[in-house]
Amino acid sequence: MTQLLMRYSRILEIVGDIVKVHVPLSEDGVSAICFGDLALIESVEHSGRPPHLSQVILLEGESVSLQVFSGTKGLSTHSAVRFLGRSMQVTFSPNILGRSFSGTGRSIDGGPELTQEPTIEIDGPTVNPVRRVLASRMIRTDVPMIDLFNCLVESQKIPIFSVAGEPYNQLLAQIGAHADADIVVFGGIGLVFDDYHYFRQAFEEAGVLARTVMFAHQGSDPVVEGLLVPDMALAVAERFAVEEGKRVLVLLTDMTAYADALKEVGISMEHVPSNRGYIGDLYSQLARRYEKACDYKGAGSVTILSVTTMPGDDVTHPVPDNTGYITEGQLYLHDGVIDPFGSLSRLKQHVIGKVTREDHSQVMNTMVRFYAESQDAAQKQAMSFELSEYDHRLLKFGDLFQQHFMDIGVTMSLEHALDLSWEVLAGCFSKDELLMKKALVDKYFPVSESREKSTIVTES
Repeated sequence: MTQLLMRYSRILEIVGDIVKVHVPLSEDGVSAICFGDLALIESVEHSGRPPHLSQVILLEGESVSLQVFSGTKGLSTHSAVRFLGRSMQVTFSPNILGRSFSGTGRSIDGGPELTQEPTIEIDGPTVNPVRRVLASRMIRTDVPMIDLFNCLVESQKIPIFSVAGEPYNQLLAQIGAHADADIVVFGGIGLVFDDYHYFRQAFEEAGVLARTVMFAHQGSDPVVEGLLVPDMALAVAERFAVEEGKRVLVLLTDMTAYADALKEVGISMEHVPSNRGYIGDLYSQLARRYEKACDYKGAGSVTILSVTTMPGDDVTHPVPDNTGYITEGQLYLHDGVIDPFGSLSRLKQHVIGKVTREDHSQVMNTMVRFYAESQDAAQKQAMSFELSEYDHRLLKFGDLFQQHFMDIGVTMSLEHALDLSWEVLAGCFSKDELLMKKALVDKYFPVSESREKSTIVTES
């Protein structure tokens, strides 16, 4: 019997969800156990219970630390450990499309277990930069505040910064339901059941569930199981992109819950805490996941859109702060709307005017400029200053902008959003006030320039 199949019964200590077991070294001083290997911990007192799945997270001489995914309840120092000689794997085949799995890869949708399907390791390296293709294609979401003002580009990694209580899950579900990706991979961490059910129902009602894979760690599950969700989602997405040439969109929520799970493990391991108690390698742990976003040469692509909640609406909090250094922009969601000023997509210049309509850049800049002026006019009004006729038109424009574009419940194609932008502009301003290229104004400005006749203005 090989050493990997032997049972080790000398449990040194149990702290939180961490179990330390004594594993003798070989004669040449080498451990047969590898970092990341899986192990089954069997309770001697409760022999009828299924074993606890765990993973090696630290090797210190003959002491091996195991992270128990289902928690250590029912385990004692009289338990036995059996190593499996492999790292964590996830099922990968076309049959996982339309299915939902837990943080450990177990089916949670009532469907059959896919025990006979092939599996893949979830802890693979990131892609060699030489094999990456420069981002040049857009993923349409039908959310005007994204498509029109901050395009989502294939192979991009971008977070949604928000706070608890904001409808970020509604926004994420809407994007997943309307995105023009071939496959959507959803990863939820710390979800309540209502949130999980909401996502699944949204995908089903939109008719995209058949091309969606869901990995959901719920709040009632052990905390450490949430650590596996991003790796499982990204491993599956990578295989679909590389082996089948699919354009894959990965949706993750909430990466702050993921960082909190890392903190809990670090505390159990008695690691020296860093900023606000988080682990010292938080940046590396986040970057290792986000860098899976890639446009593969001769294959498909993986794009990552995640939610990062900011405790206390503090952008300097370690999780959003580290995330901002890794990702290529951010979308700020507050007060139920995507903020056009705080949001930024650093890759949008690769697609605006190149794969989108020629007037995209001019319309985007002009709309944001007038909205900024409308906010100044609103401040003047709040302070009881006298408003000019131009100020009143700015206020009208600001109301129309919020109504037709900023509401996250609004869905429309990019072309529709551009045409609607021209109608709103024509209903509030003259051609000369737009300060746009004459050729574009002559081509796209509505024929009727009368603000009184504008359907946008009269309807509102």
